[in-house]
Amino acid sequence: MDNLTLLLIERMGILLTLAFILTRIPLFRQLLDREIHAGTSISYSLMFGLFGIAGTYAGVVVKEDLFLPAFWIFPLSSSDIIANSTLVGVVIGGLLGGPVVGMGAGIIAGAHIYAMGGFAAVPVGLSVPMTGLLAGYVARFFSQERVISPSKALFIGMFAPVIQMSLMLIMAGPPDLVRTVVNLIGVPMVLTNSISIAIFTTMIRVALQEQERSAAMEAERAFTIAERILPHLKLGLTPQTAQAAALLLQREVKATAVAVTDLEHLLAHVGAGAEHHLPGEAIVGDLDKRALFSGAIEKGLSREVLGCTQKNCVLQAALLVPIREGGTVVGLIKLYFRRPQQIGKVQEALAKGLSNLISNQLTLTLTEKMKGLMKDAELRMLQAQIHPHFLFNTLNSIVTLIRIDPNLARHMTVQLGTFMRLTLKLTSTPLVPVRQELDHLFAYLEIIKIRFSEQFAVRCDIGEGVDDALIPPGTLQPLVENSIQHGLQHMPTGGEIVLTVKREDSAIRFTMEDNGSGVPPNLLQVLGRIPTGSKEGNGIGVHNVNQRLVSLRGPDAQLVFSNKTEGGCLITFSIPIQKEESA
Repeated sequence: MDNLTLLLIERMGILLTLAFILTRIPLFRQLLDREIHAGTSISYSLMFGLFGIAGTYAGVVVKEDLFLPAFWIFPLSSSDIIANSTLVGVVIGGLLGGPVVGMGAGIIAGAHIYAMGGFAAVPVGLSVPMTGLLAGYVARFFSQERVISPSKALFIGMFAPVIQMSLMLIMAGPPDLVRTVVNLIGVPMVLTNSISIAIFTTMIRVALQEQERSAAMEAERAFTIAERILPHLKLGLTPQTAQAAALLLQREVKATAVAVTDLEHLLAHVGAGAEHHLPGEAIVGDLDKRALFSGAIEKGLSREVLGCTQKNCVLQAALLVPIREGGTVVGLIKLYFRRPQQIGKVQEALAKGLSNLISNQLTLTLTEKMKGLMKDAELRMLQAQIHPHFLFNTLNSIVTLIRIDPNLARHMTVQLGTFMRLTLKLTSTPLVPVRQELDHLFAYLEIIKIRFSEQFAVRCDIGEGVDDALIPPGTLQPLVENSIQHGLQHMPTGGEIVLTVKREDSAIRFTMEDNGSGVPPNLLQVLGRIPTGSKEGNGIGVHNVNQRLVSLRGPDAQLVFSNKTEGGCLITFSIPIQKEESA
């Protein structure tokens, strides 16, 4: 028995060497990644069935209580049997592919060992598919594992030869011969088969881990490449940005050539074939058009399919990677290779990763641009709501003055023109220096002096170091107008508005107060935050000022309203001083 065990272990080494070679074959690794369906079940069954046949030939012929160490096995006589490793491939097939694969591999290997003959041909041939079927059902208990662990495989592998020995004792004869043979081959087969199954399982797990590491490396590589070419593509698809992206891609992907297109033309081509793949050429290939239309990665495996008319072109294969922006295809990245065989799973995975990463980043960039444009449009709309309010009041005053004092009306018209020119200049940018905002306010006050020369006075106290701080344009004028329209409207004389602008640490503090009627208590908490409804007005000017301050300078810049104890309203707000503002 000891000699037989050692001989089977030697044969097992040959079998496991074959198993190791099998796990190195790309086709085998591809099978491991596929879902089990009719096609893959047939492939698995055939592969593991042939491995089971190899295990048969790696066995040892036993004649009664003797064994023959000959390497090549011929058809057996009526008194012979094979101490075999047939069950290794069949059990592995069942553990990986389930009952259907285990049964299929068992039928192939079992039919072969039955054809070899021997006194136990029937029970041995029957036990092989039965064992494969049972292994497939046992694997379902461990379905959460991609490949069953070696320790579990070792335990399952022990029962496979036991089933075979049991059927031999039940079905084969003569009984004395069967008992003698089972005593001789039972323990060696249990040891060698279970160990072989555990080692084979370990090899498969290692192969899958290598694939996962390779996939992780390709994913990291795709991230790196995408990060490097995104700054170019974010500037838009132009011949210059396309050329820079193509050069970087060819260096990183190790492709024979790289091309970048928009929806209609070739923008850049780097590498082999650059002498006849010229920028500016129209896209004519059907594969290119299909990729642009579908947005899916396409693979071309011939020069004709790629749309190249040059007979001596070395580019025989390509991967076409769509560039999407906001869900719309805007161009292609074409990775060229000399032979179709150079396009493997690694290249396809890299292409897919690049397509997703670049498209997602471009979409995010587009989203940020759209958010910026929407925010800018909203601010423009808020500014447009403020100035017509003042403009209409001033025009009404000019109409009145034309009848009463034409010269004063003419002067007021000139001042209005000056104010509007400053307004157009300021509203071309979301933030302006405080000095420009004060100039704008002073132009406004020149008009107000004409309209309300005896009703009130405006006094400004401007501190040092505030001129260069940035403020949304059109902030101060609506606040002064609000004080005039609502706080001082019932004061025919003696009204006063005081504006104070002082620097406090890292902020500029604005204080505007009047001696008017103040703000109704029920409006203090909501004024500026929502448009307020009243007979005097809807508070749209103050609301818009507050919205722009919060949007552009942060929540700390919002307007704060309070009533003074001696009468009148107090408005305060602060804007931060940033380092770049003082540059």
